[in-house]
Amino acid sequence: MENGLKVAVITGASRGLGKEIALTLGKSGYNVAVNYLASEKEGMEVADDIASNTLLIKADVGDIQQVERMAEMVYARWGRVDVLVNNAGITKDSLMIKMKEEEWDEVLRVNLKGCCNTIRVFSCFMIKSGGGHIINISSYSGLKGREGQAAYSASKAGVMGLTYTASRELAGYNIKVNALAPGYMQTDMGMRAEKAMEDAKKESITGKLSGPKDAAGFIVYLLTTDNITGQVFCLDSRIV
Repeated sequence: MENGLKVAVITGASRGLGKEIALTLGKSGYNVAVNYLASEKEGMEVADDIASNTLLIKADVGDIQQVERMAEMVYARWGRVDVLVNNAGITKDSLMIKMKEEEWDEVLRVNLKGCCNTIRVFSCFMIKSGGGHIINISSYSGLKGREGQAAYSASKAGVMGLTYTASRELAGYNIKVNALAPGYMQTDMGMRAEKAMEDAKKESITGKLSGPKDAAGFIVYLLTTDNITGQVFCLDSRIV
């Protein structure tokens, strides 16, 4: 790695878990590309808070052309990509019989297609750099399902399947692909569903919710490994 340069791209990095991952990797010596879509002010604050060199990029991960432009900006700035964390995601909770088709389509477009878009584009740059790590943020809902979250659960289950396949296809290029199910967290998204949050706390054998710092710290550890790929790590105390 030339001059010790390490570059990480974090999607959905302006708030919540993505923000914590970006800050943690910045403190760990990475140059960080902070991706956001709507929360520009928050994204700027994250970029300002990171001690290392940063690049703030507005892009919709569900749009392959915007992802390609984002990758070109990162490569033009640093000439390499070592880490991709697919954190961008949305939810539009509704019972299946009441869900609008456009709500289903949008959740799958962002959460699953977006993850596929970034893997397809950024893996090409990782190959040029000699390898790297891709970490996809999935969800406990993708493992067990959740009432009122058909689209979200399906998208996050799809992310796991995508992780398994990508790990096989990219292993020969020294690219490790893993997924995390970080548990229910008191982030902006988690706080919007108070009942689900309370249910998660009751289901946990510790009686506690998960925290973004735990997930970010685990990612830092995973990036130090050379032979872990094709895995889904459940960072939760709810028994699957």
